[in-house]
Amino acid sequence: MSSLNVPPALLRWVAGIDVATASGSAAVDVPDHATTLLLRSDKRELIVLGPRTRAAYHVGAPGHACVRVRMRPGRAQALLGRPLRDIADRALPLRALPGLDIDQLAADPITALEEALADWPEPSERLEEAAHLLVGATVATTAARLHISERRLHTLFTAGTGLSPKHFARIDRVRTVLAADAGGWSDIATTAGYYDQSHMTAEFRHFMGVPPAAFTAGRRPAATPCTA
Repeated sequence: MSSLNVPPALLRWVAGIDVATASGSAAVDVPDHATTLLLRSDKRELIVLGPRTRAAYHVGAPGHACVRVRMRPGRAQALLGRPLRDIADRALPLRALPGLDIDQLAADPITALEEALADWPEPSERLEEAAHLLVGATVATTAARLHISERRLHTLFTAGTGLSPKHFARIDRVRTVLAADAGGWSDIATTAGYYDQSHMTAEFRHFMGVPPAAFTAGRRPAATPCTA
């Protein structure tokens, strides 16, 4: 998998763009609180992937290629024109996105997205601000800093991400552990915002299927054939 450099013009919409070709070896899709646009290059199928609440271990058929566009919090809701309350752990076909050329997206994702999003109005920053505040803070504290009720914060997240604020934060913490260097688990637990190492281990096992030490050592759940 290769990650493309996202130019400033796209950063207001896109958190990352990856181009991947399956090699036939085992791969893992880690939990993710973002909504992703996925293009199957061989079939020219555009799919919306909702937030992934558990890790998926799979083996893709060799040569299977795709483009993945990971959206910033709240942006997919604006593009799709609908709340995302029911999209978690689902893959939904998207027939078309206004202004987006599917063939160009396969050949040149950056240009295709720049042209498609050029005339879209500036997206709201409210949800992304809330997501940043939620890192290292409780739901109550985040709501207070935004001067809104916890109920309003919950509505904002479920409509804009498909997850509750608490679930969003739990996935964010696991991703922080995955991005850290292996070892020093107690320090990693503190940095990621867990109560202690045992709390981190339990949460990691919930989302990844195995404890962090086992995952890092390669002792992972068996991979299944990819059907996406």
